[in-house]
Amino acid sequence: MKKFILCALCALCGLTASAQAKFGHVNTQEIIQGMPEFTAAQTEIQKLAEQYEADLKSMQDELQKKADTFEKEQATLPENIKTRRNQELNDLYQRIQQTYQDNQQAMQKAQQEKMQAITTKVLDAIKAVGQEGNYVYIMEMGAGIPYISTTLSTDVTAQVKAKLGLK
Repeated sequence: MKKFILCALCALCGLTASAQAKFGHVNTQEIIQGMPEFTAAQTEIQKLAEQYEADLKSMQDELQKKADTFEKEQATLPENIKTRRNQELNDLYQRIQQTYQDNQQAMQKAQQEKMQAITTKVLDAIKAVGQEGNYVYIMEMGAGIPYISTTLSTDVTAQVKAKLGLK
């Protein structure tokens, strides 16, 4: 009998605790896109991309100019100079290829670094809202979760925005 009463009390406490559990959901994409840091990062990345494009264009123009000159003079050049200039053109082409790959990697790294700082700031704000509001879970709306009940879960996007000082 004592065990039965103890089990009933535990079950009742468990139901009461779960009835008071708070769940939230958030749209981090909306938050991130509203952050001035995101806009600044996008602008910096765009400037970096434009600089890399300009550098590659310059190298490609140089290659085209040298190739055109070589093509015009090719018939009158001795064989050893033809071979050397052909090798120079191949080397320049390979340098362009390597520069392109290096630029792609640098762009990806810069983007990851900038987004990591922004993401960390948003996650910290979500954690703070979760702790202040005593939420059990705060789930991402766009994370591939098939269903989140908007009636049983609170949208904390506005609270997270407020925590970050956004409108």
